[in-house]
Amino acid sequence: MFSFQAVVGLAMLGFVAPALAQQATNIRGTITSFDGKVIAIKTQDSRDITVDLPETVNVAITRPFTMADVKPGMTLGVTTVVRDDKVVAIDVRPIPPAAPAGLSSYDLAPQSTMTNAVLEASVAASGGNELTLNYKTGTVKVLVPPGTPMSQSAPGTRADLKPGETIYVAARNDGGKYTAVRVQVSKDGVKPTQ
Repeated sequence: MFSFQAVVGLAMLGFVAPALAQQATNIRGTITSFDGKVIAIKTQDSRDITVDLPETVNVAITRPFTMADVKPGMTLGVTTVVRDDKVVAIDVRPIPPAAPAGLSSYDLAPQSTMTNAVLEASVAASGGNELTLNYKTGTVKVLVPPGTPMSQSAPGTRADLKPGETIYVAARNDGGKYTAVRVQVSKDGVKPTQ
């Protein structure tokens, strides 16, 4: 039988994404200003921070994504937690097929896990939809309850970085100085779910 805790333990012992090993920080919050080079953000925990945005980093906007868009064979990033001995999704989004497959700890919620995997199957189940995800070294069945946050990224521009928009930034943290590696911002009321 699948041992979720065993797989998470292995992930934490060395199968985490290289970005995590390089002091990557996930920043989530609301844009307070952007001067073309530096994004000022009020984080979800009410801190005020600034993030440098290099010219080489593209900006993504957020578009809707639903279970109707989920098809076998697509590559998904699914954040999960364990509830009542079930692996339950708290975020589902499509990711590029070239993204490294795997399972690792994640910071979206306490004790959450990120699975980058190919969708093998999606079936109706008690309490939602059940996804079978293949992350190359194993598979996991994930329950996606109705109302689970879902979104997808699409190409955007720096003009989309407006005060009041919700933002997700993956950033390098060099001694408290943040430099963006990846940026996704809300658009037309659709917020990044990661």
